[in-house]
Amino acid sequence: MQTQLESDYKRSLQSGAKAGIYRRFIKRPMDFILALISVIVLSPIMLIVALLVRIKLGSPVIFKQKRSGLNGKIFTMFKFRTMTDEKDENGELLPDSIRLTKFGRFLRSTSLDELPELFNILKGDMSIIGPRPLLVQYLPLYNPHQRRRHEVRPGLSGLAQISGRNSISWEDKFNLDVQYVDNISFIEDWKIIFLTIKKVFVREGINSETAATMEYFEGYKVEEYD
Repeated sequence: MQTQLESDYKRSLQSGAKAGIYRRFIKRPMDFILALISVIVLSPIMLIVALLVRIKLGSPVIFKQKRSGLNGKIFTMFKFRTMTDEKDENGELLPDSIRLTKFGRFLRSTSLDELPELFNILKGDMSIIGPRPLLVQYLPLYNPHQRRRHEVRPGLSGLAQISGRNSISWEDKFNLDVQYVDNISFIEDWKIIFLTIKKVFVREGINSETAATMEYFEGYKVEEYD
């Protein structure tokens, strides 16, 4: 007679197999189709935002930055510009809190600045759902656990974003990223998509408690993992 342990083990294998099929064969085509539909439907809004950015913040309208993606591969991420180029007397850029204008804060709080990332999804650099793509200079700072976030494509939104976005700590954010990597599924992705839409309307967790966006990640303490 089959024991409960054997039954649970078989269900786990079946669940893992289904997740593997979704991850390997369904997720990328679904991302492409959803991104293409979104670009078509949202193109009037993107055009209006681009025009307003040009008027209020100047050129360039699109902010480009190198980010780390699947397996740590570097790619160029696109966003609408939200900050000015104001500099001090030494030619250094002023702090984010000063350069981030009221209009820029609006773009971030509504996530309108993220819309150009749809083109990153079409290119295959990103996914609809996954860990957010972070700065390239963070790559050597991750511990082995945190580095697992790069086992999947980075996302337009993710588990960490619906769980607090920039208002939660780096440690919590990375734990949620890895939790997502270990539990990828069709249902989980659509759950995050719907919760993301809700978060956008509520405008929660845009900023951290001590910075205009999110504090710089300084890495982990080596002795904690020796």
